[in-house]
Amino acid sequence: MNDPSRYLPAAARRQQILALIERRGFAKVSYLASYFGISDVTARADLEALAETNAIQRVHGGAISGLGTPTLERSFDVAAKEAADEKLRIGAAAAALVESHQVVILDVGTTTTAIARALGRREDIEDVTVVTNALNIAVELEGAFPRITVVVTGGTLRPAQHSLVDPMAGTLLARVRADIAFIGCNGVSVEAGVSNLNFPEADMKRRMLATSARRVLVADSTKVGLARSSRVGPLTDIDLLITGTESDGEQLTLIREAGLEVLTV
Repeated sequence: MNDPSRYLPAAARRQQILALIERRGFAKVSYLASYFGISDVTARADLEALAETNAIQRVHGGAISGLGTPTLERSFDVAAKEAADEKLRIGAAAAALVESHQVVILDVGTTTTAIARALGRREDIEDVTVVTNALNIAVELEGAFPRITVVVTGGTLRPAQHSLVDPMAGTLLARVRADIAFIGCNGVSVEAGVSNLNFPEADMKRRMLATSARRVLVADSTKVGLARSSRVGPLTDIDLLITGTESDGEQLTLIREAGLEVLTV
């Protein structure tokens, strides 16, 4: 318990609560009550007050970062520098799951790009079709033709992420039946499930999951335990989480206890 915080005026305490939620992505009422030495009732009142200003968004049992924080989404180039070694390991482990003659969906993101690079180096596979809404992944896999055929969804370009979203991107996905989908995220936790910072991309992720026989979430350790503003779906929508050994052990235990298989690499 953070004893000094219990003596803070409400306004100052709420600013600290806001900073904590923005840093963690999600906070439970019980955690805030314990951390600040206040009652659950007071913690809920603080969250309601912050939610009224759109600084945060209330969810069951707590709150997540607010809808008014678009700057939290970093560009692809910036994100690529974070946990780079871990993403390479995740990419290799994910690419090893792909078999010849499969249809594979690759979501946008730096970790899924690592999958594409590892997949492009696999000369033991043939007749693989990759469906992606990431322009950089399509370019990444050009050199693997004809072992790998790339289908790009089309749609509206989001330059910062090299991603394509609706309209039109969902039209192609509705006609695809994939063997396996690799989906990225900005947060994964028991409380909030799989979440993302960007609403259009979260919609694309849901469509990718819905059309795939096997659904794999790839998330480096900076995403584990966090919740973001746009919910992709519950953990039950995922068959396997691949993450790095750097991930918080307590969070992974909770995720496993919730029924999701976890592979750490």
